[in-house]
Amino acid sequence: MLCVMMVTGCRVSDVRTHVVRVPGMAKQEDAEQIRKALLPLNGLQQDKTVFDLSQRKVTVTYDSMMIAHKNIEIAIAEAGYTANTIPAIRPASSK
Repeated sequence: MLCVMMVTGCRVSDVRTHVVRVPGMAKQEDAEQIRKALLPLNGLQQDKTVFDLSQRKVTVTYDSMMIAHKNIEIAIAEAGYTANTIPAIRPASSK
Protein backbone atom coordinates (compact mmCIF):
# COMPACT_ATOMS: atom_id res chain seq x y z
CA MET A 1 0.00 0.00 0.00
CA LEU A 2 2.76 2.44 0.89
CA CYS A 3 4.53 1.82 -2.43
CA VAL A 4 1.38 2.65 -4.38
CA MET A 5 0.92 5.93 -2.54
CA MET A 6 4.52 6.95 -3.18
CA VAL A 7 4.29 6.18 -6.90
CA THR A 8 1.06 8.05 -7.57
CA GLY A 9 1.82 11.16 -5.51
CA CYS A 10 -0.06 14.44 -5.85
CA ARG A 11 -0.66 16.26 -9.09
CA VAL A 12 1.29 19.46 -9.41
CA SER A 13 -0.08 20.46 -12.80
CA ASP A 14 -3.28 19.93 -14.77
CA VAL A 15 -2.99 21.68 -18.14
CA ARG A 16 -6.27 22.19 -19.96
CA THR A 17 -7.61 24.03 -23.00
CA HIS A 18 -10.74 26.16 -22.82
CA VAL A 19 -12.63 28.01 -25.56
CA VAL A 20 -14.20 31.32 -24.64
CA ARG A 21 -16.88 32.77 -26.92
CA VAL A 22 -16.43 36.53 -27.11
CA PRO A 23 -19.18 37.98 -29.36
CA GLY A 24 -17.82 41.54 -29.08
CA MET A 25 -14.33 40.64 -30.34
CA ALA A 26 -14.55 41.81 -33.94
CA LYS A 27 -11.27 43.68 -34.48
CA GLN A 28 -7.59 43.22 -33.74
CA GLU A 29 -7.88 46.05 -31.20
CA ASP A 30 -10.44 43.98 -29.28
CA ALA A 31 -8.07 41.01 -29.24
CA GLU A 32 -5.29 43.26 -27.91
CA GLN A 33 -7.54 44.57 -25.12
CA ILE A 34 -8.35 40.99 -24.13
CA ARG A 35 -4.70 39.96 -24.35
CA LYS A 36 -3.79 42.80 -21.96
CA ALA A 37 -6.54 41.70 -19.56
CA LEU A 38 -5.15 38.14 -19.53
CA LEU A 39 -1.50 39.13 -18.96
CA PRO A 40 -1.62 39.29 -15.14
CA LEU A 41 -3.20 35.83 -14.79
CA ASN A 42 -0.89 33.20 -13.30
CA GLY A 43 -1.35 29.73 -14.72
CA LEU A 44 -2.30 30.89 -18.20
CA GLN A 45 0.09 29.89 -20.98
CA GLN A 46 0.12 33.23 -22.79
CA ASP A 47 2.14 31.93 -25.76
CA LYS A 48 -0.56 29.36 -26.53
CA THR A 49 -3.52 31.78 -26.43
CA VAL A 50 -5.26 31.92 -29.83
CA PHE A 51 -7.56 34.74 -30.91
CA ASP A 52 -9.95 33.76 -33.72
CA LEU A 53 -11.62 36.99 -34.85
CA SER A 54 -13.75 35.33 -37.53
CA GLN A 55 -15.28 32.90 -35.02
CA ARG A 56 -15.07 35.44 -32.16
CA LYS A 57 -13.40 32.89 -29.88
CA VAL A 58 -10.37 32.88 -27.64
CA THR A 59 -8.71 29.53 -26.97
CA VAL A 60 -6.61 29.45 -23.83
CA THR A 61 -4.31 26.84 -22.36
CA TYR A 62 -4.04 27.00 -18.58
CA ASP A 63 -3.07 25.05 -15.49
CA SER A 64 -6.27 24.31 -13.59
CA MET A 65 -4.26 23.78 -10.41
CA MET A 66 -3.37 27.51 -10.55
CA ILE A 67 -6.44 29.16 -12.10
CA ALA A 68 -10.04 28.24 -12.90
CA HIS A 69 -11.52 28.83 -16.35
CA LYS A 70 -14.14 31.11 -14.77
CA ASN A 71 -11.34 33.44 -13.61
CA ILE A 72 -10.22 33.71 -17.24
CA GLU A 73 -13.77 34.50 -18.35
CA ILE A 74 -14.13 37.11 -15.59
CA ALA A 75 -10.89 38.82 -16.68
CA ILE A 76 -12.30 39.10 -20.21
CA ALA A 77 -15.63 40.41 -18.87
CA GLU A 78 -13.77 42.99 -16.77
CA ALA A 79 -12.09 44.17 -19.98
CA GLY A 80 -15.57 44.94 -21.33
CA TYR A 81 -16.41 41.83 -23.35
CA THR A 82 -19.03 39.17 -22.78
CA ALA A 83 -17.21 35.87 -22.18
CA ASN A 84 -19.34 32.74 -22.61
CA THR A 85 -22.17 33.24 -20.09
CA ILE A 86 -20.53 36.11 -18.18
CA PRO A 87 -21.73 39.53 -19.39
CA ALA A 88 -19.30 42.39 -19.93
CA ILE A 89 -18.70 44.16 -16.62
CA ARG A 90 -17.83 47.52 -18.17
CA PRO A 91 -17.77 48.88 -21.74
CA ALA A 92 -14.67 47.93 -23.71
CA SER A 93 -12.37 50.93 -24.18
CA SER A 94 -11.78 50.22 -27.88
CA LYS A 95 -15.48 50.38 -28.76
